[in-house]
Amino acid sequence: MSEYLSALRITEAILFAAPEPMTEAALAERIPSNVSISLVLGELSKNYADRGVNLKAVGGRWAFRTAPDLASFLEIEIKVNRKLSRAAVETLAIIGYHQPITRGEIEEIRGVSLSRGTLDLLLELEWIRPVGKRKTPGRPVTWGTSQKFLENFNLNDIKDLPGTDELKAAGLLDKRPTSSIFGEVALKIEEENTERVSDGI
Repeated sequence: MSEYLSALRITEAILFAAPEPMTEAALAERIPSNVSISLVLGELSKNYADRGVNLKAVGGRWAFRTAPDLASFLEIEIKVNRKLSRAAVETLAIIGYHQPITRGEIEEIRGVSLSRGTLDLLLELEWIRPVGKRKTPGRPVTWGTSQKFLENFNLNDIKDLPGTDELKAAGLLDKRPTSSIFGEVALKIEEENTERVSDGI
């Protein structure tokens, strides 16, 4: 094998393994001294010009980079398992059992104010959706669960949510105030399910 071919292979291997771009001087130290690193890098650049990765000079250093026209094929969605807040789970449970329901009605059942972020999060997750407006002063938006809610909780229909008898059998329904009951139902949902969200939410 010629020294030039050997230098090509060595340079290629180093650049693939390097954790960061490398200078010509650093690469030149690894190949036979009588071989021009500039010629080697030039040939490698040509060899990879039409490949999935290209050899590029980046800030005066060399590195392999994904071909620009393939960027759209490399997009990935990262899902992170993270539990919903207690307020979000309670809100979701209330919407599930009382839909269509307004923000004010949710707050009345819970007994506390509902932060805007709670509904925003559930809407962003596509677990709830606006289903209309109340024919009352102010025309408040009413909320209901979505197809994704059914899919995530393994329900064929919203009617498949546990009924009164099932909740009593599970110890989740008694003579306590409604808001407390929904807190227990929400806790059960929280224990059995986690939300699926994109990195960064």
